[in-house]
Amino acid sequence: MAIKYSPTVIEHFTNPQNVGEVENADAEATEGSPACGDMLTFTLRVNPETHVIEDVRFRSYGCASNISTASMATVLAKGSTVEEVKRFNAKTIAEKLGGLPSTKMHCSVLAVNALKSAIKQWEIKHGLAEEEEIQCNETTIKKLLKHVINPATGQNIVNSEMINYIKIDNAKVFVEIYLGDTDDMYAENIREEVTETLETMKCLDEVVVRILDRRKTEIKEDNGNH
Repeated sequence: MAIKYSPTVIEHFTNPQNVGEVENADAEATEGSPACGDMLTFTLRVNPETHVIEDVRFRSYGCASNISTASMATVLAKGSTVEEVKRFNAKTIAEKLGGLPSTKMHCSVLAVNALKSAIKQWEIKHGLAEEEEIQCNETTIKKLLKHVINPATGQNIVNSEMINYIKIDNAKVFVEIYLGDTDDMYAENIREEVTETLETMKCLDEVVVRILDRRKTEIKEDNGNH
Protein backbone atom coordinates (compact mmCIF):
# COMPACT_ATOMS: atom_id res chain seq x y z
CA MET A 1 0.00 0.00 0.00
CA ALA A 2 1.37 3.38 -1.05
CA ILE A 3 2.05 5.91 1.71
CA LYS A 4 -0.15 9.00 1.43
CA TYR A 5 1.52 12.36 2.08
CA SER A 6 -0.04 15.76 2.62
CA PRO A 7 0.43 18.45 -0.07
CA THR A 8 2.78 20.32 2.30
CA VAL A 9 5.00 17.26 2.77
CA ILE A 10 5.17 16.81 -1.00
CA GLU A 11 6.00 20.50 -1.48
CA HIS A 12 8.87 20.37 1.02
CA PHE A 13 10.16 17.16 -0.56
CA THR A 14 10.08 18.41 -4.16
CA ASN A 15 11.18 21.94 -3.23
CA PRO A 16 13.08 21.69 0.07
CA GLN A 17 14.08 24.91 1.80
CA ASN A 18 17.51 25.79 3.23
CA VAL A 19 19.43 22.87 1.78
CA GLY A 20 23.21 22.88 2.15
CA GLU A 21 25.60 24.21 4.78
CA VAL A 22 25.88 27.54 6.57
CA GLU A 23 29.20 29.22 5.84
CA ASN A 24 31.23 29.87 8.98
CA ALA A 25 28.60 28.03 11.00
CA ASP A 26 28.53 28.45 14.77
CA ALA A 27 27.48 24.84 15.31
CA GLU A 28 26.88 21.57 13.50
CA ALA A 29 25.21 18.31 14.50
CA THR A 30 24.46 15.03 12.77
CA GLU A 31 21.88 12.50 13.91
CA GLY A 32 20.65 9.23 12.46
CA SER A 33 21.82 5.81 11.39
CA PRO A 34 23.92 5.09 8.29
CA ALA A 35 22.87 1.43 8.58
CA CYS A 36 19.23 2.20 7.79
CA GLY A 37 19.77 5.25 5.64
CA ASP A 38 18.23 8.10 7.65
CA MET A 39 20.92 10.69 8.35
CA LEU A 40 20.49 14.39 8.96
CA THR A 41 22.99 17.22 9.48
CA PHE A 42 22.13 20.76 10.58
CA THR A 43 24.47 23.75 10.53
CA LEU A 44 23.44 27.08 12.00
CA ARG A 45 24.51 30.62 12.79
CA VAL A 46 23.16 32.38 15.86
CA ASN A 47 23.28 36.07 16.81
CA PRO A 48 25.35 36.05 20.04
CA GLU A 49 23.47 39.04 21.48
CA THR A 50 19.85 38.25 20.63
CA HIS A 51 20.22 34.45 20.39
CA VAL A 52 18.15 34.58 17.20
CA ILE A 53 18.95 31.88 14.64
CA GLU A 54 19.96 33.94 11.63
CA ASP A 55 20.64 31.04 9.30
CA VAL A 56 20.13 27.29 9.42
CA ARG A 57 20.63 24.70 6.71
CA PHE A 58 20.47 20.95 6.41
CA ARG A 59 21.75 17.96 4.50
CA SER A 60 19.52 14.90 4.43
CA TYR A 61 20.31 11.33 3.50
CA GLY A 62 16.95 9.63 3.69
CA CYS A 63 13.38 9.35 2.49
CA ALA A 64 10.81 11.97 1.47
CA SER A 65 9.67 12.41 5.08
CA ASN A 66 13.25 12.88 6.24
CA ILE A 67 13.78 15.68 3.73
CA SER A 68 10.38 17.30 4.35
CA THR A 69 10.68 17.35 8.14
CA ALA A 70 14.21 18.79 7.97
CA SER A 71 13.08 21.45 5.51
CA MET A 72 10.14 22.48 7.70
CA ALA A 73 12.36 22.47 10.80
CA THR A 74 14.67 25.04 9.19
CA VAL A 75 11.75 27.21 8.10
CA LEU A 76 10.39 27.29 11.65
CA ALA A 77 13.81 27.76 13.27
CA LYS A 78 15.10 30.59 11.09
CA GLY A 79 14.28 33.89 12.79
CA SER A 80 13.34 32.19 16.06
CA THR A 81 15.36 32.38 19.25
CA VAL A 82 17.29 29.44 20.61
CA GLU A 83 14.86 29.15 23.53
CA GLU A 84 11.88 29.08 21.18
CA VAL A 85 13.39 26.29 19.09
CA LYS A 86 14.21 24.27 22.21
CA ARG A 87 10.45 24.06 22.81
CA PHE A 88 9.89 22.39 19.43
CA ASN A 89 8.88 18.73 19.43
CA ALA A 90 8.10 16.12 16.80
CA LYS A 91 4.42 17.05 16.86
CA THR A 92 5.30 20.69 16.10
CA ILE A 93 6.97 19.70 12.82
CA ALA A 94 4.36 17.10 11.86
CA GLU A 95 1.45 19.49 12.39
CA LYS A 96 3.07 22.22 10.29
CA LEU A 97 3.44 19.67 7.49
CA GLY A 98 -0.25 18.87 7.61
CA GLY A 99 0.41 15.57 9.35
CA LEU A 100 2.72 12.61 8.76
CA PRO A 101 1.94 8.91 8.32
CA SER A 102 2.45 7.19 11.67
CA THR A 103 5.17 5.04 10.09
CA LYS A 104 7.13 8.23 9.33
CA MET A 105 6.83 10.07 12.65
CA HIS A 106 10.36 8.96 13.52
CA CYS A 107 11.59 11.35 10.80
CA SER A 108 10.07 14.27 12.69
CA VAL A 109 11.75 13.04 15.87
CA LEU A 110 15.07 12.85 14.03
CA ALA A 111 14.72 16.40 12.69
CA VAL A 112 13.96 17.85 16.12
CA ASN A 113 16.75 15.90 17.82
CA ALA A 114 19.34 16.94 15.24
CA LEU A 115 18.31 20.60 15.40
CA LYS A 116 18.40 20.61 19.20
CA SER A 117 21.81 18.89 19.14
CA ALA A 118 23.17 21.72 17.00
CA ILE A 119 21.72 24.26 19.41
CA LYS A 120 23.27 22.41 22.34
CA GLN A 121 26.66 22.57 20.63
CA TRP A 122 26.23 26.33 20.19
CA GLU A 123 25.30 26.73 23.88
CA ILE A 124 28.34 24.74 24.99
CA LYS A 125 30.60 26.78 22.72
CA HIS A 126 29.31 30.01 24.28
CA GLY A 127 29.41 28.80 27.88
CA LEU A 128 25.62 28.57 28.17
CA ALA A 129 25.61 24.81 28.76
CA GLU A 130 27.99 22.04 29.70
CA GLU A 131 28.69 18.67 28.15
CA GLU A 132 26.50 16.15 29.93
CA GLU A 133 28.07 13.00 31.24
CA ILE A 134 25.73 10.21 30.19
CA GLN A 135 24.79 7.99 33.12
CA CYS A 136 24.35 4.34 32.19
CA ASN A 137 21.13 3.67 34.08
CA GLU A 138 17.47 2.86 33.47
CA THR A 139 16.38 6.50 33.82
CA THR A 140 18.72 7.64 31.04
CA ILE A 141 17.71 4.74 28.81
CA LYS A 142 14.01 5.48 29.24
CA LYS A 143 14.64 9.14 28.46
CA LEU A 144 16.35 8.17 25.21
CA LEU A 145 13.64 5.66 24.32
CA LYS A 146 11.05 8.43 24.43
CA HIS A 147 12.48 9.31 21.02
CA VAL A 148 11.37 5.93 19.64
CA ILE A 149 7.95 6.13 18.02
CA ASN A 150 5.50 3.26 17.59
CA PRO A 151 4.71 3.53 13.85
CA ALA A 152 1.20 2.17 14.40
CA THR A 153 0.14 4.92 16.81
CA GLY A 154 2.59 7.79 16.42
CA GLN A 155 3.24 7.69 20.19
CA ASN A 156 6.58 6.99 21.88
CA ILE A 157 7.08 3.51 23.31
CA VAL A 158 7.74 4.73 26.87
CA ASN A 159 4.54 6.72 27.34
CA SER A 160 2.66 3.92 25.56
CA GLU A 161 3.92 1.56 28.30
CA MET A 162 5.36 -0.90 25.80
CA ILE A 163 8.56 -1.51 27.77
CA ASN A 164 8.33 -4.58 29.98
CA TYR A 165 11.79 -4.27 31.49
CA ILE A 166 15.26 -2.83 31.09
CA LYS A 167 18.25 -4.68 32.51
CA ILE A 168 21.83 -3.44 32.46
CA ASP A 169 24.66 -5.95 32.90
CA ASN A 170 28.03 -4.19 32.80
CA ALA A 171 28.21 -2.73 29.27
CA LYS A 172 25.28 -4.76 27.94
CA VAL A 173 21.63 -3.72 28.06
CA PHE A 174 18.57 -5.93 27.62
CA VAL A 175 15.25 -4.35 26.66
CA GLU A 176 11.98 -6.26 26.41
CA ILE A 177 9.08 -4.68 24.54
CA TYR A 178 5.47 -5.87 24.46
CA LEU A 179 3.60 -4.96 21.29
CA GLY A 180 0.12 -5.49 22.71
CA ASP A 181 -2.37 -4.56 19.99
CA THR A 182 0.34 -3.26 17.67
CA ASP A 183 0.63 -5.36 14.50
CA ASP A 184 3.66 -7.66 14.31
CA MET A 185 4.66 -5.99 11.03
CA TYR A 186 6.07 -3.06 13.03
CA ALA A 187 8.29 -5.23 15.24
CA GLU A 188 11.48 -4.87 13.19
CA ASN A 189 11.03 -1.12 12.79
CA ILE A 190 10.72 -0.72 16.57
CA ARG A 191 13.63 -3.10 17.20
CA GLU A 192 15.90 -1.14 14.85
CA GLU A 193 14.91 2.23 16.31
CA VAL A 194 15.53 1.03 19.89
CA THR A 195 18.87 -0.52 18.96
CA GLU A 196 20.11 2.52 17.04
CA THR A 197 18.99 4.90 19.78
CA LEU A 198 20.78 3.03 22.56
CA GLU A 199 23.92 2.40 20.51
CA THR A 200 24.59 6.14 20.79
CA MET A 201 25.42 5.55 24.47
CA LYS A 202 29.19 5.19 24.67
CA CYS A 203 28.90 3.31 27.95
CA LEU A 204 27.19 0.39 26.18
CA ASP A 205 28.95 -2.25 24.09
CA GLU A 206 25.89 -4.31 23.22
CA VAL A 207 22.14 -3.77 22.93
CA VAL A 208 19.76 -6.74 23.00
CA VAL A 209 16.11 -6.09 22.18
CA ARG A 210 13.44 -8.73 22.78
CA ILE A 211 9.97 -8.12 21.36
CA LEU A 212 6.80 -9.97 22.37
CA ASP A 213 3.60 -10.10 20.32
CA ARG A 214 0.09 -9.78 21.75
CA ARG A 215 0.23 -13.46 22.80
CA LYS A 216 3.50 -12.68 24.61
CA THR A 217 5.41 -14.88 22.18
CA GLU A 218 8.85 -13.64 21.20
CA ILE A 219 9.20 -12.27 17.67
CA LYS A 220 12.60 -13.35 16.41
CA GLU A 221 14.83 -10.80 14.72
CA ASP A 222 14.67 -10.71 10.94
CA ASN A 223 18.36 -10.50 10.08
CA GLY A 224 17.58 -10.03 6.42
CA ASN A 225 15.54 -6.89 7.02
CA HIS A 226 18.37 -4.37 6.48
